[in-house]
Amino acid sequence: MSAKSAYQMVNRISRRDGVVSVGNRAVPEEVPVAFSYGGSTHAVMMATPADLEDFAIGFSLTEGIIADRSQIESIEVLQTEQGYDVQVTLFNEQADALRARRRHMAGPVGCGLCGIESIEQAVRPIPDVSRSQLTLHADELTTAMSALNDAQPIYRETRAVHGAGFYIPGEGLVAVREDVGRHNALDKLAGAVMRAGRRGSEGVVVVTSRISVEMVQKAAIIGSPILAAVSAPTALAIETADKAGMTLVALVRGDDLEIFTHSSRIEIDGLDVE
Repeated sequence: MSAKSAYQMVNRISRRDGVVSVGNRAVPEEVPVAFSYGGSTHAVMMATPADLEDFAIGFSLTEGIIADRSQIESIEVLQTEQGYDVQVTLFNEQADALRARRRHMAGPVGCGLCGIESIEQAVRPIPDVSRSQLTLHADELTTAMSALNDAQPIYRETRAVHGAGFYIPGEGLVAVREDVGRHNALDKLAGAVMRAGRRGSEGVVVVTSRISVEMVQKAAIIGSPILAAVSAPTALAIETADKAGMTLVALVRGDDLEIFTHSSRIEIDGLDVE
């Protein structure tokens, strides 16, 4: 689905610098997107209707439904009157595991952390990325964030969506995805990275949002040892990244940035960081 279908033009009245005018403005679409496995709906997200196959793959990965793209037999995106139903067909072993998981679910859940039934699962253990040997200069992070801002066609038109990118030193941004939801954008990126056959340990996840614990969890599941964001992290996000061996960099704005965990992966001129 193209970027153009992800937003629409609406009428608006504007007052800027004391001048009132009537005109149009681009605003992002926000529609229900259902993920169905074996014909049964698993979760419904409010999302931007773009890159829905990537979204389905990334959501399946970060929610623990699959561990690899090869475990999905097919994906069919169906448009409905209200939104989209993404029908995911799993191969038998994964389908059986998901059915068993559903039988043990205690009841309905909210969409903030989909498919979980306990507090323990909300702060579930995540992959350890401490063994990654990836290092880069701080200037590369500022370059990556600048490139991400320039590679967001929906944001450029609407100024109202989040972006997530995968940056590999020496190659630049190899994937960028956008959505009205920051978690959705990162799930879409996870799907794009997996479909491209790239390893998460090769690069850095960069996002245009704050860093919550879910963003750390998803980046670790992708396999990236470095997560960088334009905004600030929460205390739990810092604690979780530290335990996972992940380098957490936030407030990347212009040449400025702040490193919160495992700073040895980041080289900064004039400063010897341990």
